[in-house]
Amino acid sequence: MKIRILLASALLLGIGAAAAQTPPPSRNIEQIRQLIDELQRQVETLETQQAEESASAAPVAETPVQPVAPIADTNGVIALDTLPTINEAVRIVIFNDNSWKYVRDRAYVRDSAVYTGYWDTSSLFPYREVALSSLPASVAIDLVDSLKRYHYPYRASVRSKYGVRRGRQHQGVDLPLKTGDPVYATFDGRVRISQYNTGGYGNLIILRHDNGLETYYGHLSERLVQPDEWVEAGQIIGYGGSTGRSTGPHLHFETRYFGQSFDPERLIDFETGLLRRQTFLLKKSFFDIRSSAAQDFSDEEANDADDKKEAAAKAAIAYHTIRSGDTLGAIARKYGTTVSRICSLNGISSTTTLRIGRKLRVR
Repeated sequence: MKIRILLASALLLGIGAAAAQTPPPSRNIEQIRQLIDELQRQVETLETQQAEESASAAPVAETPVQPVAPIADTNGVIALDTLPTINEAVRIVIFNDNSWKYVRDRAYVRDSAVYTGYWDTSSLFPYREVALSSLPASVAIDLVDSLKRYHYPYRASVRSKYGVRRGRQHQGVDLPLKTGDPVYATFDGRVRISQYNTGGYGNLIILRHDNGLETYYGHLSERLVQPDEWVEAGQIIGYGGSTGRSTGPHLHFETRYFGQSFDPERLIDFETGLLRRQTFLLKKSFFDIRSSAAQDFSDEEANDADDKKEAAAKAAIAYHTIRSGDTLGAIARKYGTTVSRICSLNGISSTTTLRIGRKLRVR
């Protein structure tokens, strides 16, 4: 476009110069035609060169995914004033500790279909009539906007991951904590469920967020928010505990879209507390075919029982380092086992030469 503008200017100057020479009219017109043809050829030549240079240029590298750090926790700090901004949907809140933060004006989302469609403050799964087949193959979800309103629900190493374990499905992740530890709202949103669930969640809070996602917070010792209440990312919504069908204090955390669960670790690095990306491409393949059903906490209890059995079995394993004068019979009597059992555990026979320093498994 710049080339055409420059050449058009040159064309006008050329025409003016040709006209200033005042030759006979027929000759003047012919000169102008020749000048136009020459300038057109120059335009085509320069555009061809420009296209070739663009094609040969190295491709621009994709912008790397930038994690999002959690916002500062302002629980317990009193808001003193709210100021407008040039964006009518955004306000600035000033606190008594001289801090401030951007917040959304909730009036701009109160009438959003996100908070009216399938809104049910008593049923855990209001999306039962939404078939998995009706959902798109993939959907791009803005986890945060320019305000980057995000906070981890709880920061810890995941104890029990999402997915199938020993043939049993786990719909969320389990984060170990101490009873009374604060649990935070992950994104801005509205409380859809805050109740004691007899199905196994115990004290449960479900938040629906502006992007259509829902987050579940189970086994809480105390709930601090009520249905239809608006919450902000980083707000303490409850305290960790072991209510319901729980095997010890931990937070059972789920992420769902139209009732379908997917792995929360696709969004959050729970060890660092970082949100992995600002925009998330949620694919239908991320959903489990059974994920529209409630979490079966008998699975969680069975997994915990199996883990304890495995831990006990590992703890029971014992080894003996062969010393001078040791025999299989003497070793067996020392550990209350048999020679045949020791041979089976170590893949040896009763006539195998015992080498000093070798370790034999005895249990």
